[in-house]
Amino acid sequence: MTDHDERLRYRLLTGPDDAEFCRRVSTALAEGYRLHGSPAMTFDGQRVVVAQAVVLDAAPPTVTPA
Repeated sequence: MTDHDERLRYRLLTGPDDAEFCRRVSTALAEGYRLHGSPAMTFDGQRVVVAQAVVLDAAPPTVTPA
């Protein structure tokens, strides 16, 4: 796995409030991310723009028996 392929532990998904944004959040959840905090919404004068933070929990450390 290269650095480019490594999944980030924190992501902030942003975009217009539409079905595509919902699909992006749903995909992140299916990949093991979980929602972090509440979504944010604003209006840019033309459309509603939303943001949702997602986090990926670290894998538990592996313990090798002595």
